[in-house]
Amino acid sequence: MARNLDTTLLRSFAAVADRGSMTAAAQVLNLTQGAVSQQIARLEALAGGPLFVRDRGGLRPTALGERLLGKSRRLLALNDEIWADITGGAVDGPVRIGVPYDLVAPSIAPMLRSFAAACPQVELSLICGSSPELAARIADGDLDLAVVEEPVETARGEHLMTDRLVWVGARGGSAHRSTPLPLSLVVETCVFRPAVMAALRRQGRDWRSMFENGGLDATFATVRMDLAVSAWLAFTVPSDLDILPPDSGLPDLPSFAVTLHQPARPPSLAAAELVRHIRDAFVRSRRAA
Repeated sequence: MARNLDTTLLRSFAAVADRGSMTAAAQVLNLTQGAVSQQIARLEALAGGPLFVRDRGGLRPTALGERLLGKSRRLLALNDEIWADITGGAVDGPVRIGVPYDLVAPSIAPMLRSFAAACPQVELSLICGSSPELAARIADGDLDLAVVEEPVETARGEHLMTDRLVWVGARGGSAHRSTPLPLSLVVETCVFRPAVMAALRRQGRDWRSMFENGGLDATFATVRMDLAVSAWLAFTVPSDLDILPPDSGLPDLPSFAVTLHQPARPPSLAAAELVRHIRDAFVRSRRAA
């Protein structure tokens, strides 16, 4: 007698495997942590053994879980393909996404390009600003979603990745040796600014604002001309600039989280699809790293 697998259980299983956490998976699936835990327990009963073990990195699939995971992904992809055929595959309507200036080129623009190719009827609007500004616009309901940067210790959004904040200077430059330190930030409300200022105060290093509030291109220009240094997430640093080494004399900086925020209202179909696309892209990026 044929038996049917519940794709809801498989989707929760894949979400936990991707994020290494029942809590993070629950946020993605719009379920409680208890509901996800129960679904994994039901699937483990069907599979005949534990699907996850816990290590320092979170929950990791067991050998049984790894075998099930690949087949689950194929079944879920086929399920989604069939569903798209049944519904005509049309995802349309406007979506407003907020992104900080520094995340656009290295990360979000390629994701939006592939999303636009997959969902050409969606009307995408990209709004740039500092992370605090974008978080406020999410709270006001002005955006459908935002990908922002937050201090790891106080991050409130859905975690997508973590990266270290680094000092950046011109290739072979000397601005980092100047006193006071010439500093160039994109905007005065830059989320990195409090961390940078605190690090310099702890070191007792004098600094001056060389440039701010002029946009990312102007900030890049002042750093490239060796007129100032700046601080960015490591993965966003252009290849023609240097990440300054520990012996440069500048203080250590903390890591920051890249997080996803959505307003309290239920998302539109187009917004939900873009959220899924962004989550999957960051998961693939973490695996490739």
